[in-house]
Amino acid sequence: MTTHTYSPLLTDFYQLTMSYGYWRLNMHEQTAAFHLLFRRNPFKGNYAICCGLGSVIDFLKEWRFKEDDIAYLRTLKNIKNERLFPEDFLTYLSTLEFTCNIDAIPEGTIVFPNTPLLRIEGPLLQCQLLESTLLNLINFQTLVATKASRVCRAAGDDTVIEFGLRRAQGPDGALSASRAAYIGGCVATSNTLAGKLYNIPVRGTHAHSWVTAFPSELDAFTAYADIMPQNCVLLVDTYGTINGVKNAIKIGKKLREQDADLLAIRLDSGDMAALSIKARKLLDEAGFEKTEILASNSLDEYVITNLKHQGAMISAWGVGTNLTTAYDQPALDGVYKLSALRNPQGEWNYKIKLSEQDVKISNPGRHQVRRFFYNDKYIMDVIYDIGLGIADTPETVSFDANLPHIRIEDHDGFVDLLQPVFREGKLVADLPTIQAMRDTALQETKFFINTHGEETYPVGLEKNLFELKQKLIDNLR
Repeated sequence: MTTHTYSPLLTDFYQLTMSYGYWRLNMHEQTAAFHLLFRRNPFKGNYAICCGLGSVIDFLKEWRFKEDDIAYLRTLKNIKNERLFPEDFLTYLSTLEFTCNIDAIPEGTIVFPNTPLLRIEGPLLQCQLLESTLLNLINFQTLVATKASRVCRAAGDDTVIEFGLRRAQGPDGALSASRAAYIGGCVATSNTLAGKLYNIPVRGTHAHSWVTAFPSELDAFTAYADIMPQNCVLLVDTYGTINGVKNAIKIGKKLREQDADLLAIRLDSGDMAALSIKARKLLDEAGFEKTEILASNSLDEYVITNLKHQGAMISAWGVGTNLTTAYDQPALDGVYKLSALRNPQGEWNYKIKLSEQDVKISNPGRHQVRRFFYNDKYIMDVIYDIGLGIADTPETVSFDANLPHIRIEDHDGFVDLLQPVFREGKLVADLPTIQAMRDTALQETKFFINTHGEETYPVGLEKNLFELKQKLIDNLR
């Protein structure tokens, strides 16, 4: 990732103007509590995969206004061409260090709307400055990890490789997408820098340009096999797919003479179902039963499902544009809301944002999320206030208006999802490997789909928190 990514200036400008206002009014050190959450499941599904925390940690470990950041802020002017920020405020920023507490749901965890993915507590000014960056890092990676999960579910036991670098939204978008796609379930990426930075396996074939650079397709395949005998995957549709398969088989036979093998062929155009069936027949008849058929070309979960219904003989999928750009839903509607502010006496004052739309009314308090289980099945996620606590058999009000109040009497276990990550600005979490995050995502998704299918999963407010929310709404209205 490029160095500018780690600057506190990676934020919306109004975060700085508000921060200056807090500082001017001597509110900047007042302790605040914010929560980051999303309101609707992406892709019209019934879950999401939490992702992006590792990037948040990388960002916060380097979070500090550097000399060139302050120099830039000095250049900003108001409408009268006067300096927007006074020097004493900039001096304050230049000495500012990150001192917040952050609790977060681990990456790879299956999550649902209205569930806080992060709780941020600390000086109001710092919490405010973090808003846009945290949303940027969590929203996009959660979106792509969820898309990857859906694609991998459609592929079943087949291999899925992320191929989206060339059409991703810039270098940082490409890297973030590769990371998130791997956590969501892909086995590898074509993005070599992502492989280096995140320890993700890298995979690839060759392009049509390799074939057209030689006098014939057979010449091109021969040269590639000579150079990459132990990594030979041949793209067979440059001139004609079936003839390309036949040429690949000729190369495969030569590879076996060198104690190597034809790992796979790649289809990138045409009627994928029909061509893969014909290719499989040719490969099997020639004794290449283990040679995989890799497909690319504008794939997503819907196309893969359709191809499988047609009986396509494809065993590996290279998914690019539609995955790394989250093509059918380009943004997750994540939000970041102030929910409590500590007064000079040390007491928490709960805060709420009202709206004409119920879904946009924020939740007051300092939240934890408890996930209840029964017979190895998720029952419900309950959001409760740390100060108010939660009963062993809590009463809960679901965010789904069609569900009644729920009393969770039958459960045989639970887990609190928000885990400590930073304390007073110091990293306290033992971070899992990216492979472990991927394993978590795969296991949790399989478990959830096996037990809930496409059903809406219930998430609600613990009764005392719900009643507090209603009281605040009534008082403000």
